[in-house]
Amino acid sequence: MKWMNSMIAQVSDVPAVTDVSAEIAQTLLTTNNVWMMLCTAMVFIMHLGFAGVETGFGQAKNTVNILFKNTITPLIGLLTYALVGFFLMYPGFETPGWFAFDSAGWNMFWFSPADADVSADYASGGYTYWTDFLFQAMFAATAATIVSGAIAERVKISAYLVFTLIFVGLVYPLIGSWQWGGGTLKAMGFYDFAGSTLVHSVGGWGALAGVILVGPRIGKYIDGKAISKPGASIPLAVIGTFLLWFGWFGFNGGSVLSADPALVSSVLVITCIGATAGGLGGFFAAYFAFKRLDLGMLLNGILAGLVGITAGADVFTPASGILIGFISGILVVLSAVFLDKLKLDDVVGAVSVHLTCGIWGTLAVGIFSTNPEHSFITQLIGVAICGATAFFAAFAIFYTLKITVGIRVSEEHERSGLDSHEHGIRGYTIVFDE
Repeated sequence: MKWMNSMIAQVSDVPAVTDVSAEIAQTLLTTNNVWMMLCTAMVFIMHLGFAGVETGFGQAKNTVNILFKNTITPLIGLLTYALVGFFLMYPGFETPGWFAFDSAGWNMFWFSPADADVSADYASGGYTYWTDFLFQAMFAATAATIVSGAIAERVKISAYLVFTLIFVGLVYPLIGSWQWGGGTLKAMGFYDFAGSTLVHSVGGWGALAGVILVGPRIGKYIDGKAISKPGASIPLAVIGTFLLWFGWFGFNGGSVLSADPALVSSVLVITCIGATAGGLGGFFAAYFAFKRLDLGMLLNGILAGLVGITAGADVFTPASGILIGFISGILVVLSAVFLDKLKLDDVVGAVSVHLTCGIWGTLAVGIFSTNPEHSFITQLIGVAICGATAFFAAFAIFYTLKITVGIRVSEEHERSGLDSHEHGIRGYTIVFDE
């Protein structure tokens, strides 16, 4: 009889155990999802950082134009990603490939409440369907913002908007699907934790194509020398840089895709170390190159270190993070000098920061990763594939726009400033009372 009562008690406890397990799973989902939403907000703030850096380094007469581009870019990015981009980037590969569609077929309107899974079964309890979309959409918009800074002060706003629409809506998610969507690059062993290549160098290749086709600003290169054009607000550029650094805690920390305390804390430490080492690398390299304490290169060195560390922030050690960041800071200075020798005018140094250091950071995974499965040759092949695709796609978009509607403003508008002609107002206005 006692045996029977014991069995009955055990059976009656089963629902209680099940309820506890479900409660634990829901608590973990809530914790993970809150962290992911916080990271999403931090990545969103990066758009304000980009706006500050570009406005600060740009000329005062183009302030409103720069702010307009940096404001409308995330608007276009979020909507195109909702309608097309997310579906292309995460197509549900049954077998790895270069082009694939999920079993539901082509669905232009991915953003559907009927598909939303907000349970712990989605993404192993790391986040919900909605958080997944929003976090990835912020990354997509960032890739286009990189292009904005490089071609500032002389590109037609209409041409830039068309480019952004196509690049963010189609090119970026297609390349991303090869790795993060489970495609061919993923299958071959290529690794990019948070996007040194898939976000930064993809945007950097787009920026390089734009710089080549748009051409340098009037008066930028005279008798083979690069002429400095004073920025509108260096304090604003500093604020923008620190906002970007702040946003990178979400950029890399969120790429853990959960609130795993050990991995998140390690990633954030290495991210921060990479930024500091990058800033110092930029400072020392600029001092030896220009014989001055160059604030611009110090700021770009910080961003270079962040870009360089992003590909492997989860597989680098603190020691390797310092080295990778420091080399990134040196490379950003050398790259900027080299681009000026080629008369490639990049207003904010976007190509040097995001392309040069994005390539370096991705290759560094094959050198410094703690995972023995990561190979330098595989990383090099992945960088080449993504780079060729991004550059030629961006070049084709810009070239088509150039020979049809044009991509450059008139000489008159460029000399007098885009604010008055494109927007009817100026960013800096001093009014004296009579």
